[in-house]
Amino acid sequence: MIRTAAMAILFATSFIANASEQAHSKADPAKGKVIAETVCVACHGADGNSAASANPILAGQVPEYIYKQLKNFKSVDGKPAARNNAIMGGMTAGLSDEDMKNVAAWFASQKQKPAAAKDETQIALGQKLWRQGDFKKGVPACAGCHGPAGAGLPAQYPRLAGQFPEYAEAQLKTFRIGERANDPEKMMRTIAAKLSDVEIKAVAEYAAGLR
Repeated sequence: MIRTAAMAILFATSFIANASEQAHSKADPAKGKVIAETVCVACHGADGNSAASANPILAGQVPEYIYKQLKNFKSVDGKPAARNNAIMGGMTAGLSDEDMKNVAAWFASQKQKPAAAKDETQIALGQKLWRQGDFKKGVPACAGCHGPAGAGLPAQYPRLAGQFPEYAEAQLKTFRIGERANDPEKMMRTIAAKLSDVEIKAVAEYAAGLR
């Protein structure tokens, strides 16, 4: 099972890195700032530091990851979006591919105002899953893709350090039930399916406290 996860990671690495390298090279953060201040500000803040845990903090996020998510929210040629969300679908409908690259570059360039872990009783379990995973359940260490300090791997996996624990928990649960299905090779769906509610909450809390 771990071997399968490793192969999936290698596949995703080459696929995402290839596409995102082009996306990042042509981005204009200044133009993205205008979009952030007019389209994104209500939910994510002009600088990507959301005030509500239902909306993810985007400041300091990996730009290629933001760009990919924006593309996944957008319906193309009448086909269902890869990531189904009515609000974000509406927000991205009027954005061009260039707009999405620019706003991703803007948010990535901003300084994150990190959230914090709220339940310290969860930290020990979260730390174990983050650093070691759970061999018996076939769960790889989160650090393998998201980094020991949660900074993510550029062009591949998102930054989770300082993210709202409520948001991270909610996303893991949507992956677990398949409601969110835009992960390459079903990596996150496969992992989340093996995690209990307690484990999901613990790893989300731990990630929030990483810096």
